[in-house]
Amino acid sequence: MVVDPAVPDDVAELLRANRKLLARIRTGWAPAHRRHRPGAGLVARLGASMSAVAAALYGLGFFLAEDYTPFAVVMTLAALLVVGVLLRPRPDAEVERRHALELDVYDHAREYAGRYVLREHLDDQAGALMTRAQAAIDQVMESRVNAEGLLDGVRNAVMLPAQEWEIARLLAKLSELRAEHQEVVSEGVTPEVAAVAEPLGKALDSSQQAVLARVEALERYAGHVADAERAHRARHQIERLSARLPRYEELLAESGADGSAVPELGELSDDADRLEQALRNSVSSAHEAFRHLNG
Repeated sequence: MVVDPAVPDDVAELLRANRKLLARIRTGWAPAHRRHRPGAGLVARLGASMSAVAAALYGLGFFLAEDYTPFAVVMTLAALLVVGVLLRPRPDAEVERRHALELDVYDHAREYAGRYVLREHLDDQAGALMTRAQAAIDQVMESRVNAEGLLDGVRNAVMLPAQEWEIARLLAKLSELRAEHQEVVSEGVTPEVAAVAEPLGKALDSSQQAVLARVEALERYAGHVADAERAHRARHQIERLSARLPRYEELLAESGADGSAVPELGELSDDADRLEQALRNSVSSAHEAFRHLNG
């Protein structure tokens, strides 16, 4: 699921952690239980206990007066009150916790309706585009060049979730309108209705292409980041090999081997220079793609 970045973090985490429950809420489910008032059960038990004590004291007066029939009736009532307090079923703690969670999720789902998108909100076409967009975003955010600050990590952390949300929001709206449009035209339409339905269908197609362009821009950016990632990894590998170069040369000298047997060793520094330039070029290209995406 995708949550609007403007939603408070704690609410966003609650929604993400309960995606299945949100899917049920979307189909019309609502919790049957109500939120309990804190201490209501304790107050009820205390009231019953005090009533039982009062009845017992009252019955004691009959006993002292040797009026045993009212005494027996009152004491029986007091005993019933005590038994009722002791045997009153108490809700299981785990059930209470689950009910409270369901109520919290339901309340926040209603409060932030339209601020999150579930996979169930998207049709097949929209779902495929959303998957592509999220794969591109993950590729950028999980890259070492981003983690090491070679990209604009702060802007990535802000702009990419905003792009993800905007794409998800548009695809959800597009899916809803496309389903409604298909429901109408599938019933069979007159030429007059077809004349209206056709431009609406084209509007849906145009919107699909516009969202596709956003996704492709993300994928181009991710592609540049992947190039920088490869150059970054290769540069580090060359640096590690270069650091070992004296040991290789020492081994060649000690073994009496011809130094020309591995001429590639002398080219390591040149390779490192070329990879350094490739990395700079790749990062520069990624920055250009970022600016285009942000625009």
